[in-house]
Amino acid sequence: MRQIVLDTETTGLEVEQGHRIVEIGCIELVNRRATGREFHRYLNPEREIDEGAQAVHGLSQADLRAQPRFAEIAAELRAFVEGAELVIHNAPFDLGFVNAEMARAGQTGKLEDICRVLDTLSLARRMHPGQRNSLDALCKRYAVDNSRRDYHGALLDAHLLADVYLAMSGGQAHLTLGLQADGETGAADEAPSGPRPRAGAARALLVRCASGAEIEAHERILDLLDKASAGRTVWRRT
Repeated sequence: MRQIVLDTETTGLEVEQGHRIVEIGCIELVNRRATGREFHRYLNPEREIDEGAQAVHGLSQADLRAQPRFAEIAAELRAFVEGAELVIHNAPFDLGFVNAEMARAGQTGKLEDICRVLDTLSLARRMHPGQRNSLDALCKRYAVDNSRRDYHGALLDAHLLADVYLAMSGGQAHLTLGLQADGETGAADEAPSGPRPRAGAARALLVRCASGAEIEAHERILDLLDKASAGRTVWRRT
């Protein structure tokens, strides 16, 4: 399954008032693992940036004057996301801006026409009703390090959202069990903390069985994911 985690920064909050995108960041996941493929652009919005928005993302008109306009990157963005499931926090906001920019650039159709969409804010609200479900709150809840988030940034926030989404929808985002023939982990594996075993050393695998309560909790999460994806999850398919 191919997913694109997407985030934007804008000149203001109201797309209906002609506000524009100043930064867009996307990262690719395939089968719940980051592939290293990214789409990241700063953009010249061709208009002023609201003071409140600049305070959030730290980008000024002077910073963006030499950057491309959205129309120059629209086709490339469309090709990058087409056919994937978009994972977005508060999807109506970002989709509204991207669709408006696409229309302005002469690209027909909306992202929802070429991609499935998973709104992690809606998912979080169902999983944690009555609690704060901002990206910062979810980072804290799922122990995702957001200490570098002095300002909001589209690519940084896409990476944070990817970690939150993977933790929220089943965890094990960084778990790699595959071993090479010589017993050493592959170069792309996460290095565990502490001493590494010697090459060829025997490795004991500890198997823990889920309790009845844990199995019930797991099934409730799968129910939520099924509902959020309109039944397109693969975990229960035989």
